[in-house]
Amino acid sequence: NIFYGSDYRRMRGWALAVAVAIVLVQGMAAFGILDLDLSIYRAPEFTWLSAIVGGLLFGAGMALNGTCGFGTLVRIGGGDLRALVTFLVLGISAYMMMGGVTSFLRLEFTDPVTLDVSALGAHDFTAMMDIVLGTHLGTLWAYLVAAVLAVWALRDRAFRERGRLVVASVAVGLVIAWGWFATATLGADPFNPQPLASYTFVRPAGQTILYAMTYSGATIDFGVGAVLGVIAGALLGAALRREFRWEACDDVRELRRHLSGAFLMGTGGVMSFGCTIGQGMTAASAMSISTPVVFVSIALGARLGLSWLMERSLRGLVGSLITARRLP
Repeated sequence: NIFYGSDYRRMRGWALAVAVAIVLVQGMAAFGILDLDLSIYRAPEFTWLSAIVGGLLFGAGMALNGTCGFGTLVRIGGGDLRALVTFLVLGISAYMMMGGVTSFLRLEFTDPVTLDVSALGAHDFTAMMDIVLGTHLGTLWAYLVAAVLAVWALRDRAFRERGRLVVASVAVGLVIAWGWFATATLGADPFNPQPLASYTFVRPAGQTILYAMTYSGATIDFGVGAVLGVIAGALLGAALRREFRWEACDDVRELRRHLSGAFLMGTGGVMSFGCTIGQGMTAASAMSISTPVVFVSIALGARLGLSWLMERSLRGLVGSLITARRLP
C-alpha cells in the first residue's frame, strides 16, 4: 500500500497496535507480572546478520505470497487452498532451517556474526538509549516510543475515519499483550512450563504440522494453539460474513510463486527470530533491539519481491526507494 499506493492507513494501524502492546507489556513488566529478560527477544547476543538476511528473505517471500504467516492462516480459514499449500511449505522450511538440511547456512555463516549486547550493559532498546544518550529514563523510553507511534497513527484523519481499522488495531495490541500474560501466568506450570512468549507464526507453523503427525505422543503448546485459534477465528468470521469459498491456484506459475514465497518465509522467519507479527509486534512490545533491524529488512525484502512481481526487474528498485514518499 505504501510503495504502490502511497496509502499509510494500514501502517498507521500497525503503529497504533504496537503502541497499545508496548504500554501494556511494559506495564506488566514494571509490576513484576512477567520478566521480559526470559524471552528470546532479550538474548545477550544479537545475531544481526541473521536478522538482516532473514528479514530480507521473509519480506521477499511475503511479497510473492501476497501476505505473511498470519495472513496465510486467515486465508486458510476462508477456504483458500493456496494458503494451505503455503502453510505446509512454510512450516516444513522453518523446521529445516531450525535443525534440518538448511540449518547449516544459519549455523555456519550468519549466526556466528553477533553483537554481544550484554557487554554493552543493554539487553533492550530502552537500556541501549540510556547508554547512547547518557540518560537514565529506563522504561520511560518505551512509553515515549508508544506515544510517538500513537500520535503519528491518530493524527491522520483518513485513518481516524476508518473506525473498524482503529478498533482492530487496538484489539491486535491487546492480543499481543494477552499472549505475554498467558505464557507468564496461565502457562507457568512447573510440570509443563511454557516459554515466555507471545504471538508469532513461523516456527509454530512447523510445530503445528509436527503436532498433527505425533498427536498421541505430543502436547499442545501456546504456538500450536495460536495457529489453530487463528484458523478457527478466520473460519468463524468468514462463515458469519458468508464469505467462505474454496479457492485454488489459477496455473502452474501461481503455484510456483506461492511455493517459492512460502520457502523464503519459513527460512527467513527462523533466521530473523520472527515474522511481521513475531518481530514487528511481539518483539517490539518487548522493546527488542532486533525489531527495527528486522522490520526494515522485511520492508526492503518486500520491496524487492514487489519489484520483481510488478516490473519483472530489479533495475528500478534503487530509484523507487530514493523517490519513495516520506512518512508524513
